[in-house]
Amino acid sequence: MHNEKSPFSDLIGKMIVTKEGKRLGFVKDITFETQSGELINIIIKDSTPYTKNLNLERSATNDMLIPYSAIIAIGDFVIVSEEDLV
Repeated sequence: MHNEKSPFSDLIGKMIVTKEGKRLGFVKDITFETQSGELINIIIKDSTPYTKNLNLERSATNDMLIPYSAIIAIGDFVIVSEEDLV
């Protein structure tokens, strides 16, 4: 996992891809536990047709969610493990 701290604003708008290179969409927002600060999910915007077939959990506003635990690395892209999404 990426150990350097990044400002929240650095994550917004980054493309989300699987480690196999499949595009999932872009980071719209994140959810976190307010008391501990633990990150819970990334909210996807502009999801791809491939993403819509993954049967991801959805928020109350019907946004697709990626669990933070599925993130492998954060750099130019947010890279996730597709195995951890299903």
